[in-house]
Amino acid sequence: MKYKVTAPAHCENISIGLPSSKSISNRAIILNALSYTPELPHNLSDCDDTRVMINAFNSDSAVFDIGAAGTSMRFLTAYLSKIAGVWEITGSERMKNRPIGTLVNALREVGANIEYLEKEGYPPLKITGRALKGGEIELNGGISSQFISALLMIGPTMRDGLTINLTGNVISVPYIKMTLSMMKSFGIESTWTDNKITIAPQSYRETDYFVESDWSAASYWYEIAVLSGTGFTLKGLKKESLQGDSKIADYFKPLGIDTVYNNDEVTLVYNEALRNKNEDFVYHIDLSGQPDLAQTLVVCCALTDTRFRFEGLQTLKIKETDRIEALKKELLKLGYVVRDIDDSVMEWDGTKTEPCKKPVIDTYEDHRMAMAFAPAAFRFSNLYINHPGVVSKSYPRYWDDLRKAGFILTEE
Repeated sequence: MKYKVTAPAHCENISIGLPSSKSISNRAIILNALSYTPELPHNLSDCDDTRVMINAFNSDSAVFDIGAAGTSMRFLTAYLSKIAGVWEITGSERMKNRPIGTLVNALREVGANIEYLEKEGYPPLKITGRALKGGEIELNGGISSQFISALLMIGPTMRDGLTINLTGNVISVPYIKMTLSMMKSFGIESTWTDNKITIAPQSYRETDYFVESDWSAASYWYEIAVLSGTGFTLKGLKKESLQGDSKIADYFKPLGIDTVYNNDEVTLVYNEALRNKNEDFVYHIDLSGQPDLAQTLVVCCALTDTRFRFEGLQTLKIKETDRIEALKKELLKLGYVVRDIDDSVMEWDGTKTEPCKKPVIDTYEDHRMAMAFAPAAFRFSNLYINHPGVVSKSYPRYWDDLRKAGFILTEE
């Protein structure tokens, strides 16, 4: 199935109830279990990834199929390694090709018993849960923060606690800070000095936890605001947020969007005067702390003829798809020739080619491809999005919210 996406001539200035944060929800579920809190956290995301986590904890089975949910694979692998029993965890074909060896090796170092059931270094896994000794380990700071967060959350339960020495350039720092902050809400103290994170053995405490709305989901409304010249009110967002993706408010200022904070919501105000119109301007950002914003920013900059250079994108190669290659391929359909450097930088110098007359955007089983490209309908009247249902991974109501704003979606 595909949608033909038709943008409105004048976008409706509406109020959007954003989904809850998937990143916070999935951490909260693990911390809730570790603290033996009887009630689930409040305001959990209703996306696929979070449902998978909830289903795993509600299941009587010892075999878990987490589909395409990356956080679920990483967090459950660590969690199950300390739970007595023999467990199997598997996922979609894409998941079976997303490396997990770094996490498995680290867990083995602290006493876990994990075997590969098919390909070395990749799911599916067989986990024989047992008490973990813990201790001091070393990890490359350039790995996915989900590996680090998975280890940190079970660190207090280990006999000797856990110390992680991060080497090299540490990326996705905001996600690690999010994990440690949430652990503190559940009673766990930690220290982070230089590149060493230390967690002593200690017990989690029962906590009544509320999940805030998703700043990653907000990014698509920033993009729509730029392309339509319209403002929106986004509910459930906080200025002082745990989420590194709240930086989207700063990142969209040079593209013309001002953010007004009011209690638990923000209002996006389109302000043409904020736009950097210097003909030599190249938008240069290091996104190592917010890699999930890359697709929105890359697409929006191209559509507004804003030359860019985005760095710190090394984790995009192992996401739901190879996001760097997917972006290059789909933007080429729209006439933008984007290149990458060393699998970690994407840049566009303004080079264009003839766009497809009827561009059909492939989504690669990646929710963010669908949501980042749909606003391109403001520039392309014959835009199609393949497999639009992928948005259920993080923002199930995305298409309904677009309709509220005046978009027409025609199923074909």
